[in-house]
Amino acid sequence: MSSVPAADSASGTGLFDLTGRVAAVVGGAGVLGGTVCHGFGDAGAAIAVLDRSQERADELVAALGAKGVRAAAFVLDASDRASVQAAQKEIEAKLGPVDILVNAVGINSGTPFFELDLEEWHRVLDTNLTSCLLACQIFGKAMVDRGAGGSIINFSSTSSEVPLSRVLTYSVSKAGINILTRYLARELAPHKIRVNAIVPGFFPAEQNRKLLDDARIEAILRHTPAGRLGEAEELVGTMIWLASERASGFVTGALIRVDGGFSAMTI
Repeated sequence: MSSVPAADSASGTGLFDLTGRVAAVVGGAGVLGGTVCHGFGDAGAAIAVLDRSQERADELVAALGAKGVRAAAFVLDASDRASVQAAQKEIEAKLGPVDILVNAVGINSGTPFFELDLEEWHRVLDTNLTSCLLACQIFGKAMVDRGAGGSIINFSSTSSEVPLSRVLTYSVSKAGINILTRYLARELAPHKIRVNAIVPGFFPAEQNRKLLDDARIEAILRHTPAGRLGEAEELVGTMIWLASERASGFVTGALIRVDGGFSAMTI
């Protein structure tokens, strides 16, 4: 049995070193996606920031560049196949082939069930789930063709596993990501491509700020053993672990909870 490689203190490389890797983060200019970009950059990866906002993507790339991270911004409509295909080709031309794909796009909706219309239903599903499907197809196929393996990490949610109030469409989209993740883990394993999902608990971000009023936060904290909301930086260690072939090479098809114990609480 081969031993797990230890960190090399002389060179600074080790289990969690991403030097020489290219990471594409879809939704990279958001609160959580942006934090992941910084974490991957600090670990040595080149970063492709994919977002619908040119301004926010450029700001993030400038911040990464100020730290010496090689990064570039790519504007796209994540739910449009042609847009994602164009972005994938641009990334290869500017940064090189993608080794790590992160799907961090997400929007939410608090519309009551009987008021929910199909336009909103499709908007949330297309943004959260269809975008993940397309990125996995397009970047995953490029990884398969290249033959060098890779890591795909999808953003799920605690609401994908339990029926939380007020977020039906969001929950359905994230439940779909769980199944997509596990299906692709089987499909892509022969190509040495690992597919996992991170399952965050409650982290303040753009998509849930309107829903996190004082009463809801109080209810969440009562149900969270850690007794607080998560901070974006607390996702980074898990993300780097999942991205690193050396650290998590035998991990695929996993749903990794980072939720302060929310999923362990009953009564």
